[in-house]
Amino acid sequence: MKAEEIDIPLLSIHLKGDLVIPDKAIGIVVFAHGSGSSRFSPRNKLVAELMQQHGIGTLLFDLLTEEEDQNYENRFNIDLLVSRLIEATEWLTHSKVSKGLPIAYFGASTGAASALRAAAFFGKNIKAVVSRGGRPDLALSVLHLVTAPTLLIVGQLDVPVIKMNKQAFDQLDSIKEMKIISGASHLFEEPGKLLEVADLAINWYKKYLPVD
Repeated sequence: MKAEEIDIPLLSIHLKGDLVIPDKAIGIVVFAHGSGSSRFSPRNKLVAELMQQHGIGTLLFDLLTEEEDQNYENRFNIDLLVSRLIEATEWLTHSKVSKGLPIAYFGASTGAASALRAAAFFGKNIKAVVSRGGRPDLALSVLHLVTAPTLLIVGQLDVPVIKMNKQAFDQLDSIKEMKIISGASHLFEEPGKLLEVADLAINWYKKYLPVD
């Protein structure tokens, strides 16, 4: 398993990232974290580690620089975050470190909107998308352009977000599923609930990431 901290060169800045590629990886999942979070998100790190154990590469990276993150408004600037995710994906696509592996997204909270908008931009070049407690409703205008099989995961106790996900689910034209995890809140902090998220995501990626 190859693990390294990387600098992702974008047009105007460099972003920090942690890339892990297991031996015989079936693909790479790029994480789009939620507002106010970073590549150090304990929840995303746990899910990423479980993916790695199943032969799935992961890239966790900061969508904002430390200086940009000090401006609270940047955290909710979806257009900016989408552009960063698109640039980072393009870099990964052409980089030797990715070994030409197929790419998928994992979006948490508002990061799910960024992931789906980027998936709409890339079309069939993104093989799968998973949203954890996400806000896919913030990408409603482009959901019909998403071709990647998309899995929406929401906690049963996260009632407002369930409604938002159902609204987005109806707009998706790709292969899609919505899973509601019993007894889970928005952050899936209850015992075992984040592991359920990871299991669902891993199975989704195993199904749709490998190249035929």
